[in-house]
Amino acid sequence: MAQQDEVFKKIVSHAKEYGFVFQSSEIYDGLSAVYDYGQNGVELKNNIKRYWWDAMTLLHDNIVGIDSAIFMHPTIWKASGHVDAFNDPLIDNKDSKKRYRADVLIEEAIAKIEEKIEKEVAKAKKRFGESFDEALFRETNPRVCEHKAKRDALHQRFSDAMNANDLNELRQIIIDEEIVCPISGTRNWTEVRQFNLMFSTEMGSTADGAMKVYLRPETAQGIFVNYLNVQKTGRMRLPFGIAQIGKAFRNEIVARQFIFRMREFEQMEMQFFVRPGEELKWFQTWKEWRLKWHKALGLGDEKYRYHDHEKLAHYANAATDIEFQMPFGFKEVEGIHSRTNFDLSQHEKYSGKNIKYFDPELKENYVPYVIETSIGVDRMFLSVLCSSYEEQQLEGGDTRVVLHLPAALAPVKCAVLPLVKKDGLPDKAREIVNDLKFDFATHYDEKDSIGKRYRRQDAIGTPYCITVDHQTLEDNTVTLRHRDTMEQTRVSVDDLHKLIHDSVSLNSLLRKLA
Repeated sequence: MAQQDEVFKKIVSHAKEYGFVFQSSEIYDGLSAVYDYGQNGVELKNNIKRYWWDAMTLLHDNIVGIDSAIFMHPTIWKASGHVDAFNDPLIDNKDSKKRYRADVLIEEAIAKIEEKIEKEVAKAKKRFGESFDEALFRETNPRVCEHKAKRDALHQRFSDAMNANDLNELRQIIIDEEIVCPISGTRNWTEVRQFNLMFSTEMGSTADGAMKVYLRPETAQGIFVNYLNVQKTGRMRLPFGIAQIGKAFRNEIVARQFIFRMREFEQMEMQFFVRPGEELKWFQTWKEWRLKWHKALGLGDEKYRYHDHEKLAHYANAATDIEFQMPFGFKEVEGIHSRTNFDLSQHEKYSGKNIKYFDPELKENYVPYVIETSIGVDRMFLSVLCSSYEEQQLEGGDTRVVLHLPAALAPVKCAVLPLVKKDGLPDKAREIVNDLKFDFATHYDEKDSIGKRYRRQDAIGTPYCITVDHQTLEDNTVTLRHRDTMEQTRVSVDDLHKLIHDSVSLNSLLRKLA
């Protein structure tokens, strides 16, 4: 775990050094849990969003997009349950004065027990080698069985407390498990209390006439209140979906782990409207399709897993997370939820407007059920960054840091490098840049040795480096260097466009899904 923490610290440092992510307001000592995306980060982020958007809207003829406002009528959040129920269980340590989420403290305690199980398995695997039967070991080893029994009992107790919203029981679990504050090392805890996560402000020209409004904590409600507008103007028939990418805001109790949990973040959500009774079929369909979308990036199938919810939100009848293996463990990057007809029914009730869908086949009106896929852009960004980062030892004792970013997502697709800054090589290099830049994000770099320039491009994940040398002026060929293998091949300038396009185009990803 300590080694993974060190790797994560290096990734965070790398993200700043190479223009991916900066602390917001850094010259004013920063703003906690708020980050800015730098010149390379914004390109990577935009490419992730484009991959998602095109996969939704181009590959599905029954999904369209919208862009709803951040400010919405405050009654929307009363109808959705956010005003009354959008809370986290908060607990303070009296000695450190630090605030924590009670559920997170317990989840971390469960994770520590699971780590003990994995350590026992790893030791046995090393001891027995190829003859090791892992499944049998997990079922029969006394120490593993003891840890599993403790984990299962704690998990059940925790699940029961969360489902019952029993704050006293959550505190008692923390006491019984002897969970200490990471800062003070003491178990001097306050009572657990609820904390609403929404940011509020006022809209209006005078204090007396101002209306309390909220920064939206999710983008979904903007889709729900517009679903009938989209259906009618687009002449949509069920099933159909509405996609949206946008900012959301949550006053997190404990915002941590870099950009994994922030107070201002971006979501990519799609709400899929279906007939009542068909929702679980579509839930399974979208659950499988969304995992396929993730795996198409080639980050490693083994890094993904499903996590089915035991405690369902008040609006859901099925929920699954897609978790990705971060340096700090498996964490949620996307949620797939069967939201029933709760949201639309609530908005119909609170608005007093009829928003039922008329089904021309059944010849009846009803409130559709909804399947939601919701992915955090920032968490997706972090999963791509973490899985791509590698420190390599090369022959001759040299080292390099390389980002093995999926080529279609890389902020820079190719870099054109004149071998020397004379003899007409920069002019030829600029000519190549001017030809490629209309289709690919292309860098020009002439500073330092060619080796240092290669390393700079490796560090930001550029798939291809194109070196212009004296032979280029003779036969119009260049050296094409591949990021991952460092292999260098001689190719014609006329062939560059096709060679680069075949691997860096989003089409290469989308065709895996079609």
